[in-house]
Amino acid sequence: MRPSLVIVGAGPRGTGLLERIAANAAELYGDRPLDIHLVDPHPPGGGRIWRHDQSPLLWMNSTAEDVTMFTDESVEMAGPVRTGPTLAAWARQTGNGTVPPGTAEAAGALGPRDFADRRLQGDYLGWVYDRTVAALPPLVTVHEHRHRAVRVTGPRDGRQQVRLAGRPTPLVADLVVLTLGHLGSEPPPEQRALASFAATHGLTYLPPDFTADSDLSGLRPGEPVLVRGMGLAFVDLTILLTEGRGGRYLTRPDGQLAYLPSGEEPVLHVGSRRGVPYHSKIGYGWSGERPPLPRFFGPAEADELLARPGGPDFTRDVWPLIAKELGFAHYHRLFTAHPERTAVHWTDFEEKYAAADPGSAALHALVAASVPDPADRLDLDTLDRPLTGVRFGSEAALQDGLRAYIQADLDRRHDPAHSPDQAVFLALLSVYGQLARFGDLGPWWHGFFSYLASGPPGPRLRQLLALSRAGVVKFLGADVTVTADEAAGLFRAGSASLPGTEVTARALVEARLPAPSVTHSRDALLRGLYADGAAATPGGLLRVDAADGRVLDRAGRAHPRRFALGPHTDARASGAFTRPGTNAPSFRQNDATARTLLAFLAGRTTKDSHAADQ
Repeated sequence: MRPSLVIVGAGPRGTGLLERIAANAAELYGDRPLDIHLVDPHPPGGGRIWRHDQSPLLWMNSTAEDVTMFTDESVEMAGPVRTGPTLAAWARQTGNGTVPPGTAEAAGALGPRDFADRRLQGDYLGWVYDRTVAALPPLVTVHEHRHRAVRVTGPRDGRQQVRLAGRPTPLVADLVVLTLGHLGSEPPPEQRALASFAATHGLTYLPPDFTADSDLSGLRPGEPVLVRGMGLAFVDLTILLTEGRGGRYLTRPDGQLAYLPSGEEPVLHVGSRRGVPYHSKIGYGWSGERPPLPRFFGPAEADELLARPGGPDFTRDVWPLIAKELGFAHYHRLFTAHPERTAVHWTDFEEKYAAADPGSAALHALVAASVPDPADRLDLDTLDRPLTGVRFGSEAALQDGLRAYIQADLDRRHDPAHSPDQAVFLALLSVYGQLARFGDLGPWWHGFFSYLASGPPGPRLRQLLALSRAGVVKFLGADVTVTADEAAGLFRAGSASLPGTEVTARALVEARLPAPSVTHSRDALLRGLYADGAAATPGGLLRVDAADGRVLDRAGRAHPRRFALGPHTDARASGAFTRPGTNAPSFRQNDATARTLLAFLAGRTTKDSHAADQ
């Protein structure tokens, strides 16, 4: 029987793994036969999230020049570099892509700093997939199965069986890799109670989900809708309920963006823990000297922390080093690009900064003495919770205050005078690369990273301001609470930002993705793995070997034939595709896993050959 590999999940992570298999095959596998089975009910390349069957109004939140599926010299890996075009370069070379609908500007060819729509990204991913399959050795055959995998069985030391929904015969494989993306999870008790309340009272409750898959028909024109969450899922929701229902934007003579309602929109009352949207994507390019990263949180520091008995505590051991790393990048840029706003020479500051303990009074005193304007100092606590302690006297004051905050963020993120913000972004990417080895760090870090580094395009926040001025979006503020009002038969929401004021509505939307969890997943395949003894973190992520993604059991043993990569694992990286030149963790993981797979399969074919000779 020919050697066989099953990859469950043919989206960008599965495609990225396949690309690394193609790149490493000549060295590690040679001219041997191999069957690779790709299992996914959605088209390979884009998968579910980036499929063509979705609204063209939905954009990516990265510029076209910042999206690549290909390795470069920055990636620290054992395999060969195989360069390829970014999304922007591919669109230019192939003539694909225009500025997506929904912008105030006239449509034109997609530029490097434009934000493509998700369908175009799906086309790019499909092209990457086709190119990757064509690059495989002649005796490697790829078989596509548009089914859902529901079970993996088999002994640790033998071939595995992958059962597919709607197909009686399982796939038999030497190795199985799960490259699943974002999946649904069973709701926690609070969400179950809210869903039950909605069903009892004839209300609409939308749990966390990929917004493009949500049924929004129950959100009625003109009616209030409570929305929890102000991240990217909220941005998608507003687009589908406004432009998606016939509204449009125009630019007034004074340059301000205005929204013209269609009359089909509900009124969205939105809040969250922070009470503000994610920070805008930075709207200018980098110039000048880059901060030398990593500096205070690199491989040596990670090795030392991971070697501690019992492992490191994130708050006590890891976060102080992260904060010092982010501060270093911020002040390096401030001192080198904007020295007129500092009081000492960089070399003097750097020496004292390096000597000061993270978070110490000495460090704070050094910054205060060296950076005269508090606005030029990095305050991570205020960045994380900008509305802490802020109270508004009226609903009108709250709306004005939030609009002023969003406008200030837009102004800052599009002004190179604040380029230390971009240095902090680069440091966040560096830090994320180190943290891939640390396992499940809990939800706060990933949320903080996304809030600072993975926010919406600037045009989306300008549209949000226009929606607010038009009365289609109303801000609730921070620390939002939602309760079920049994007497009124409605949902009720309030916030710490406007004490004593509440809003009632017959509809509630949880504007966020479901939390990844193998223990509560709605995916039968993951549930089956857990039931069969796969280990999970306290937060519900699948435990894997950080070196190559092999699935761990509850005794800590790595399964020799089962692997997993992606957001459902405790080695999740920041994305299946990434910015060029950033030594992306996902690319490093893909390469390490591909090389392990090929080495195993090559050994198996060698053994079969020896057995046949005897």
